[in-house]
Amino acid sequence: MRHLLRRIGFYLVAVWASITLNFLIPRLAPGNPAEALIARFQGRIRPEALHSLEIEFGITNQNLWVQYVQYLNNLAHGNLGLSITYFPTPVTTVILQDIPWTLALIGLATIISFVLGTLLGIFLAWRRGTTLDSAIPPILTFLSAIPYFWLALISLYVLAYTLNLFPLNGGYDISVTPGLNINFIISAVQHGLLPALTIVVSSIAGWLLGMRNTMITTLSEDYVLMAEAKGLAERRVMFNYAARNAILPNITGFAINLGFVVGGSLLVEIVFSYPGVGFALLQAVQNSDYALMQGLFLFIALAVLAANFLADIVNAALDPRIRQERG
Repeated sequence: MRHLLRRIGFYLVAVWASITLNFLIPRLAPGNPAEALIARFQGRIRPEALHSLEIEFGITNQNLWVQYVQYLNNLAHGNLGLSITYFPTPVTTVILQDIPWTLALIGLATIISFVLGTLLGIFLAWRRGTTLDSAIPPILTFLSAIPYFWLALISLYVLAYTLNLFPLNGGYDISVTPGLNINFIISAVQHGLLPALTIVVSSIAGWLLGMRNTMITTLSEDYVLMAEAKGLAERRVMFNYAARNAILPNITGFAINLGFVVGGSLLVEIVFSYPGVGFALLQAVQNSDYALMQGLFLFIALAVLAANFLADIVNAALDPRIRQERG
């Protein structure tokens, strides 16, 4: 219990630091969102409206502490300001619209890659020295060494353009109506299959090699040798004794990756013109949309902290030594 309270305290401090930095950095950056919006509309907004826009975007000359308190109050009410890119849509609305696409594509692809890579790593470590152990890791390592954008472009050209097996771009067909209906779901799945496949192919080697190497080290431990000497079932020794302890580093890496999933995969969403948080972040940078960048950075930071907190809990549950040492 004391270990859990310590971790909660640590992550609360980290959340406060993330929120504070997210407040300070945009205010130290040059530029003014209201001026950027007027420049973007190229005369369609009169310069006299600058002051009104500054008030709308929360730009004031008040003391920094007063602004900080107002920022925390707005944050507590879910108000992250207005987006210039999607003006006058609130930043919270933009994020909530893009998050489901990113989670559905990159989140599921990351989970599939982690599960397949970990299971393959366990199996190959248990059967080390066999033909499969000699063939599979080099092949997957070669595929993961290919630059992702190049692999994505080749997949798009061969599988989508030449063979017409997948749609070329977008998140769904423009002919279907978005919503919880069968046509939209089928269309979204079809558009997400190829991006997900390229993510899995390019990332599975890391999980496999990490799990295989740790598993081989764990198999030489005394408790594993004792379990084998006691005549326990092969599957029980492999999963309950060896894999349970060898998987701890992979869980930590998975938690970090899962946190960054919220940020989207920028290359995926650019190459496949796929809607999501990564593409929204690119547009925010191109349009000097500080409010949207600020909201996205905060959301990504909180997601990474939440994922690491869950990893700490899972590691402590799987390995009692962590509770004892830190307690």
